[in-house]
Amino acid sequence: MSLPKNHRSRVTGRKKRRVIPFEPVYPCRLKSVFAILFLGLFTLMGRMAWLQILQAPTLQARARASQTQKTQPLGTRRSIVDRRGRLIAIDEERFRLWAHPRYFNFPGDNPAFIREPVEVARKLSKILDFSIDELVARLGDRPSGVKLVEGLDAQIALDIKQLGISGLDLEPYPQRIYPQGALFANVVGFLNQERVPQAGLEQSLNDQLIRKEKARILRRGADGTPLPDDLPLGVFDRDNLRLHLTMDARLQELSVKALATEVRKWDAKKGVAIVMDVTNGELLALASTPTYDPNRYWKFSPALFREWSVQDLFEPGSTFKPINLALALQEGVINPLGQVEDTGSLNIGGWSIYNHNRLANGVIDFSKVLQVSSNVGMVKAMRNLKPSSYWDWLHRLGVDVRPDTDLPGAVPGQLKSKEEFVSKPIELATASYGQGFSLTPLKLAQLHALIANGGHLVKPHITRGLFAGDELIPASTAGDYRLLRTEVTQTVLNWMESVVEQGSGVGVYTPGYRIAGKTGTAQKAVNGRYKPGAKICSFVANLPADNPKYVVLVVVDEPKGDHAYGSTVAVPVAKKIIDGLLVLQKIPPHRNETQASAS
Repeated sequence: MSLPKNHRSRVTGRKKRRVIPFEPVYPCRLKSVFAILFLGLFTLMGRMAWLQILQAPTLQARARASQTQKTQPLGTRRSIVDRRGRLIAIDEERFRLWAHPRYFNFPGDNPAFIREPVEVARKLSKILDFSIDELVARLGDRPSGVKLVEGLDAQIALDIKQLGISGLDLEPYPQRIYPQGALFANVVGFLNQERVPQAGLEQSLNDQLIRKEKARILRRGADGTPLPDDLPLGVFDRDNLRLHLTMDARLQELSVKALATEVRKWDAKKGVAIVMDVTNGELLALASTPTYDPNRYWKFSPALFREWSVQDLFEPGSTFKPINLALALQEGVINPLGQVEDTGSLNIGGWSIYNHNRLANGVIDFSKVLQVSSNVGMVKAMRNLKPSSYWDWLHRLGVDVRPDTDLPGAVPGQLKSKEEFVSKPIELATASYGQGFSLTPLKLAQLHALIANGGHLVKPHITRGLFAGDELIPASTAGDYRLLRTEVTQTVLNWMESVVEQGSGVGVYTPGYRIAGKTGTAQKAVNGRYKPGAKICSFVANLPADNPKYVVLVVVDEPKGDHAYGSTVAVPVAKKIIDGLLVLQKIPPHRNETQASAS
C-alpha cells in the first residue's frame, strides 16, 4: 500500500528536524549565574530588613496618617434655656462657601478641563439667593480663595455638596442664635462676629458656657468603617449640658410688653420690672426697656447693652418706707399699735421737710402712714432710732454692698459715711422716707423679699446650673440668714396690704387675692443734685399677702407729665404682671375670699 505524495513529504520533513546536541556547561558560567541569584536574594533580604527595621516607624506613621481621621472641635457653646426648657441661646452649625476657580470641574469632565466661572454661577444661582451676575462679580478674576457667601444652613450646604463641583469648599462653623430675640437680651447678652462675649451671662459665665470638647481622633478602614482598636475612651461622647435659668419666658414676655407700653405712654427714659421668688431669690422675670436684638446687635447703641436694674442707682423714695418701719419695729422704737401726729411739715436742722401734697394728716397709725405715704410721719417714727444704729442696719442690709448675685455687672449702693450720717440730723430724716442714699432696683427687690419671707435675706439669682436634658430642675431653698423677726415682717405686710385695699396701691387690687404693696415717687438725683422736674416712679408688691411667695417690683425712670406718680405709672404695669403671675403659677384665691364668694 503506497502513501499519498503530499503525506510522504510531511513524514519525511518530520524526520529531518535538526537536533541540537548537549554541550557541557563551563563551571565559571554556573558560578556567575549562582552569584547573580545570590546577589538578588541578598539585595531583597537587605531591602526587607531596611523597610521592616530601619524605616518601620516612618512607614507605620504614614500608614496611621492615612487610616486616621482627626476632627477638630468647632468651638461650640452650651445652650441656654429658661426654667421650662425653652431655648434662649443656641449654637447652630453654619457654612462658608469658598470658591477656587482654577479647579472648577463638573462630574464626568476630563480632570484637566477647567469650567468657566459663569457655568458654576449658573448652577449655584439655583440654590443660593444670588443672581448669576452677582456670583460672577464675587468670583472676579481671582484664581483661588474666594469667599462667596457665609451663614448657609445645613440643607443648603448639602444641596451644594450634591452638585459635586470641584473647586467649591464648604467650611463649617458655629453661629450663636437667640431664638427669643430681644426678650432676654438684657440678661443673656451676645457674642460679636469673632464669637467674643460682649455682655450679660455670655460674658460673665463664659467659662461655663464653652463646651468641653477635644479633637476627635478615629482610625478607619479602607471603606471608612471605624476600627475597633486604639479607640480612646469616650471618643463618641458629647457635651450635652445646658445652662438652665430661673426665668420663665412666658412671664418675661408679659412683663416686657406691659413695661414697654407704659414707658411709651409716659415718654419715660427707661423702665424695669422684676419678679422674684421670695423663698429662694430666683428671678422669674427681669424685664428692661429699651432693649436690643442680640441677633443684630450692631444696629443698636452700645448704651443698651448694660442691664440698668443691677448697674444703675436710684433713690427709692417711698418704696423704702416699709423697710424703715420694719427696722424701727425690730429695734422696738415704735409700737405696732402706735400712732404719730402728721403736721404736714417739719424743720430739721434748718431744713424743711414736707409731705408730697404739703397737707397734714393729723394723728395716724402706721398703716395710714403708708397709705398716704406720709414723709412727716416717717421722720417722727424713725427719730427715736439712734442714728448710729440706723446706719448700722442699712449697712447690715447691704445697701452699700455689692449684692451677692450671679447677674453680671451688679454694683453696690451709695450710703453716706457713718460719721456724716450720725452728725447731721437731716441725713436720718431724709433716709426715713427713702432719699439721701441710693441702691439698685435689684437690691430693693431683695429687701422687700426680706419682708415677704419672714426676715431671710435671700440671694437674687437667675441661673440654676448646668444640666442635661429637658427635665425641670428642683428649685433651691433659702438659707438661714435671718435678719428680722417673723412677727415684725408680718406686721409690716399687714400695713402694706392696707395700701392696696385703701391707699395708692388700689390699682393692683384683685378680688379673691390678698396683695401687699407700696408706691413710690422720688426725686431723681444726678451727680449729687436733684434734677428739676425729674422723678422716678415705682411700685412694689408682695403676694399672696397671707403666705407671700413672690415680690413684683416696677421702676420707671423720668416719666413725663403732671400726673406721673407711682400709682399712675408703675401700678398699671405691676397689675398686668400680677394678673399673669397668678395664672401662670396657678396661685389659688385666698380661702376666706373663696368662701365669701361661694356664699
